Amino acid sequence: MRLGMSHFLTYQGYELSVCADGREGLKELETGGFQLIITDLKLPYHDGFEILEKARLTAPKAGVIIVTGHADVKSAVLAMKKGAFDYIAKPFSNEELLITVERFFNFQKLEDEVSILKETLREKTGFDEIVGQSPLMRAVFDKITAVAGTDVPVLILGESGTGKELVANAVHRLSPRNAKPFIKINCAAIPETLFESELFGHEKGAFTGATETRKGKFEFADGGSIFFDEIGDIPLSLQPRLLRVLEDGVITRLGGNVPIRVSVRGIYATGKNLKENIASGAFREDLFYRINVVPITIPPLRDRKEDIPYLIDHFLKHFKERYSRPDLTMSSPAFEALLSFNYVGNVRELKHAVERAVVLAKSGSVIDRNHLPDEMAGTADEIPCATENMSLDESVRCFEKHRILTALHETSGKKIEAAQKLGISRKVLWKKLKEYNIE
Repeated sequence: MRLGMSHFLTYQGYELSVCADGREGLKELETGGFQLIITDLKLPYHDGFEILEKARLTAPKAGVIIVTGHADVKSAVLAMKKGAFDYIAKPFSNEELLITVERFFNFQKLEDEVSILKETLREKTGFDEIVGQSPLMRAVFDKITAVAGTDVPVLILGESGTGKELVANAVHRLSPRNAKPFIKINCAAIPETLFESELFGHEKGAFTGATETRKGKFEFADGGSIFFDEIGDIPLSLQPRLLRVLEDGVITRLGGNVPIRVSVRGIYATGKNLKENIASGAFREDLFYRINVVPITIPPLRDRKEDIPYLIDHFLKHFKERYSRPDLTMSSPAFEALLSFNYVGNVRELKHAVERAVVLAKSGSVIDRNHLPDEMAGTADEIPCATENMSLDESVRCFEKHRILTALHETSGKKIEAAQKLGISRKVLWKKLKEYNIE
């Protein structure tokens, strides 16, 4: 039966490795590179379930087709629940075999196309700039996706350097208004005397120096979105008028009398505690409730340390391309120093550290610890896994995850080599990767 299947599938153009029993099959799976495994359920030495388990570990994207007799159909269904693609009951024809094999490859092709489409959508919407695989960041992505298609105001909260503007960009790009203007205002950078004119525009002669009529930010944003960065810094005297515009959708230029209707979606961001500002009298409570319809809180980098390796890789690729340094690599000590640092300035601080390192490293060489800022260069041996607020179990898990990430970095992601460095089997490494959500 094995010989007949081999001849038929070879004739159909497939490349095959043929094994007589479970022991040979397990050994062959170690070599890797298989897209599809066809195995009988009952085999000498090791059965089809063991082959399936091994295949899921060594080649998680490969398909497994179980061959079984009619009496073992229940076992074949159980194998499918454990991850097998399909089963074929004996006796079967060559045509049945070919249909099942081709169905798997068609399914795989569709999965690949869906992945490409998802990645294309991600790039088009700007999500490619927001890097993160942690549960906290996945929650942020989900909230952006949920709220972007609506027209409700969004308040983005987070410390300086966490990426509030990137989230605002994503909300606009995913919204139905994405073909219309996206106007940004830095409330902390505009002098109070010019704020009203900047937002609402002015008529000619409205004040000294107003030599011509000028549109404001709201008019320019009509049909699109307007982003108030650092909304907590907007002058208190201007807040009542802003609130009225947000509620009525009507503006009046400074020095004018003609009401102008605008349709604008408001997105706001702040690193301040607006409730404290309300208590101190620096921010109006009614304006707060008007803009705080859907808050999105971006976690600080210290709360999502598992994202640091992805951010390092992202920024390294970006700056290597910007400064034409394609052969530049990062040493393990430098990587560990970046991995171990406690970033007060969040993602922005990490980004600037990687950019500095790329600029200072000589062409064609390796980024080392001395290319990093002084405060980071000495942190490689200070793994942040023994702080007072951590339990013993949390510290052990933190250290273990740190060692796995370092080993993967040193082996350029080669899991077999990383497992050897760590002194564990590949099976154990796979379990740890799943446990710590390392992709």
